[in-house]
Amino acid sequence: MFRLDQKHALITGGAKGIGRAIATLFARQGARVSLLDIDTGQGNALAAALKKEGLQAVYIPCDQASLEAVQAAAEAQPKAWGPPDILVNNAAVSHIGTAESTTPEDMERLLKINIQGVYHMLHVFLPLMKVRGGAILNMASVAANVGLSERFAYSATKGAIATMTLSVAKDYLPFGIRCNSISPARVHTPFVDDYLKQHYPGREAEMFKALSATQPIGRMARPEEIAALALYLCSDEAGFVTGTDFPIDGGFKTLNT
Repeated sequence: MFRLDQKHALITGGAKGIGRAIATLFARQGARVSLLDIDTGQGNALAAALKKEGLQAVYIPCDQASLEAVQAAAEAQPKAWGPPDILVNNAAVSHIGTAESTTPEDMERLLKINIQGVYHMLHVFLPLMKVRGGAILNMASVAANVGLSERFAYSATKGAIATMTLSVAKDYLPFGIRCNSISPARVHTPFVDDYLKQHYPGREAEMFKALSATQPIGRMARPEEIAALALYLCSDEAGFVTGTDFPIDGGFKTLNT
């Protein structure tokens, strides 16, 4: 079950964090993985590591905020693999701030990367995927459905991702394309470690424990746990699932009081 043999999976933000975990799991389940990321060093390193395991992976540099860069990435795909069977829109940036403290420059940056960037990916790759159908998975967030302090711009962009998912699911049913989203709560990625180091120097362990405790399950998610849900939703076993957002949040949405 949950094999992706010979399927071409394209993953944005695939060089690190959740994207890296998804790319690694998909490749180990038989997929041909195209890693799209702006981090050339980590992108090439991961592709090389997966190839060393005897798996199929390529790194393609891409800044999804640029339509031209996404179009170039489409041209750079391995021709022998054909169009993507799976598209995972994972790449995004975060931001801390209220509506008052968020600057116009901050807001524009998040809109450009988190919303317009996903639009670019869909705009370029949906016509290719229509040829043989497939699965699209968008990375939303618990922030799309729950009020979080000082996450104004980030929450706005993730709310947009959740509704874009519904629109794509509706419009592309006739082409055999399924579209779902995942809404994680806090996940322990390098972003979390960098954030704590920057904002709480010397108190990283204390603040990590405090952030973990905000989730009823008592810890942050591991990237591999998000990847496991992504694998199911992109596999043939989820062939009857579309137009749905899946919270994976340690009970954050329903159990916090």
